[in-house]
Formats: sequence, C-alpha cells, structure tokens
Amino acid sequence: MLDLCIGMSSTVAVLEGRVFGLDAQLAVGILVQAIAIFLLFAFLSFILFEPVKKVLNNRTERIKNDIESARRDKEEAAKLKEEYDGKIQSADTEVQEILSEARKKAKKRENDIIDEATEEAARVKNRASQEIELEKSKAQDEIRQEIIKVATAMAAKIITVSLSEQQQNDLLEETLKEMGDDTWLSR
Repeated sequence: MLDLCIGMSSTVAVLEGRVFGLDAQLAVGILVQAIAIFLLFAFLSFILFEPVKKVLNNRTERIKNDIESARRDKEEAAKLKEEYDGKIQSADTEVQEILSEARKKAKKRENDIIDEATEEAARVKNRASQEIELEKSKAQDEIRQEIIKVATAMAAKIITVSLSEQQQNDLLEETLKEMGDDTWLSR
C-alpha cells in the first residue's frame, strides 16, 4: 500500500505542472482516437446504418402500402357486401314473388280440379238417374207382363169354370198370393 501511495504522490507531482494533467501526447492520442471513432462511425454508417436505414425505410413503405391496400380491400369488401346484401334482398323478394305466383297457380288449379270433379259428379249423377229411370221402366214393363200373365191365367180359369163373383174374387186373391206381394208393392 505504501508503494501505491508513493506512486500516487509522484503522479500528483508530475501532474502539477500540466493543465488538467494533459500533455501533448495524450491530446494527440485523444484526437487520433476521436478521428478513428469518427471514421469507424462513418464506415459503419455506410456499411451498416445506411443499409439498415434503407431496410427500415423499405419496411415502413411496405407497411404503409399494406395498410393502404388493406384499407382499399376493406372498402371494396364493404361495397361487395352491400352489393351482395342487395342481391340477397332482391333474391328474397323474387322468392316471395315466385311463391306467391305458385300459390295463385295452385289455387287456380285447385279450383279447376274442383270444377272438373263437380262436372264429373253431375254427369255421373245424370247417368245414374237415367239408368234408374231405365231400370224403373224395365221393372214396370216386367210388372205389366206379369199382370198380363195373371190376367191370362185367370181368364183361362174363368173360361173353364163359370164362377160366381165371390169365387172370382177369391181366385184373384189366391193368384196374387201365388205371385207374391213384392211384385205388386214395388209399384
């Protein structure tokens, strides 16, 4: 420690004759180092800082362009959305019109089918009425034929036997019973 104290005292003695302890050699060394640092800074700025600055500027430009492109894309997407919304709205309207038209056509077709069915039912009813009248007419003809047969049979019996009026009535009643009540009651 003593050596250190002695060394310091001699340094203090040496420094007393100089301003701030600077000598010419130290000033030249500082100047050379400053020039070297400046040259190093210039060299590094040319080699590193300028390319980095250029990359950063390019990146900034690219980001600005991307932001502008995104803004344009967003505006275009908004326009397309409005256009598609309009198309969807018009498609919905068109669907409603088509459905309405289909309902009208279905209702008209339903009415046509009902009218056709009503007409067909009327034709069937008329045909059935005609057939009923024809069958009724046939039945009446058959009844007349039966009456003629009964009358002929009675006439044959009356001719063979001369009967009194009471006997004739009894004979008529008997003949009617033989033929059956259904034939005479259906008239």
